[in-house]
Amino acid sequence: MPVALSFFMQYGYVILFTWVLVEQIGVPIPSAPLLITAGTLSATHKINLPFALLAIVLGCLVSDTTWYFMGKRYGGVVVRLLCRLSMESNTCVKKTEGYFTRNGERALLVAKFIPGLSTVAPPIAGQTNMPLHLFLAYDAAGSLLWALAFTLGGRFFGDFLKHSNIVSSVSHSAGVLFILLLIGFLIYRFTRQRAFIKEMRTARLEPNDLKNMLDNGQQIYIVDLRHPLDYLPDPRTLPGAVLLTPDKLVEHTDSIPRDRDVVLFCTCPSEATAAKMALTLRKAGIFRVRPLRGGFDEWKRLGYPLEAIPELETATASHAVSS
Repeated sequence: MPVALSFFMQYGYVILFTWVLVEQIGVPIPSAPLLITAGTLSATHKINLPFALLAIVLGCLVSDTTWYFMGKRYGGVVVRLLCRLSMESNTCVKKTEGYFTRNGERALLVAKFIPGLSTVAPPIAGQTNMPLHLFLAYDAAGSLLWALAFTLGGRFFGDFLKHSNIVSSVSHSAGVLFILLLIGFLIYRFTRQRAFIKEMRTARLEPNDLKNMLDNGQQIYIVDLRHPLDYLPDPRTLPGAVLLTPDKLVEHTDSIPRDRDVVLFCTCPSEATAAKMALTLRKAGIFRVRPLRGGFDEWKRLGYPLEAIPELETATASHAVSS
């Protein structure tokens, strides 16, 4: 039996807890291959499945609760930090914000099944002031569903080997399965990320180019893709920008002008959401669309003009009067 596999069977619950904890903290090491391997070993009682599930759920709860309180205290800063660590930074912020907007705490039941959402869901829950008891209940339920999906898949594989009268090879097969799955996950994510980044870099627009276009009086359709939570630290936007979340942008595709340049911007790492939506619009037949490099943060850093968002300005003034 391989030394690594023997070590895993001896300290399996500690390894499961630690591995899941580290992944949920934000380090891009996939847990799925390890969970499947644990499920496979449970078929020969090398690993106790209920104890394995307990270790996995506890690992999730410790890391998720930590990020919940971080999000409650520091808000969007924490979310953007986690997205920079995530291997799915191209989708994590906007997908999570959209899920919470539509589903509230129920979003935690499925967040771990969607790449990029698992790590940033807890701090957004804290940022939106979700009650702690609701967060713990839904996060534990979602973690258990996620753990069951992978461990039971591995258990099915282990049971198949047992019924095929090759019980002696179950442990060895579990080790091989873990290595193959881990390599496959890493290659898939790396390839997907590289392809996305390559396409994004060929399309983005430099902030100084956009400013020159505006200064020259060119008609440009600028879309602010940020979520309402992103407006709280600084309720301003680019001159003439239309406020549309990604979901709303897709709904209003027919109203987007085809006779001028369309510029999209956000606040997520590497202007990822803007790039993704640019590709979506191109598939819908809108070809003069580009993401803004650096998004809102870079435009602001360069000292280029910004204008107040009327709706938020009015709301802030009303709040001040009532206070």
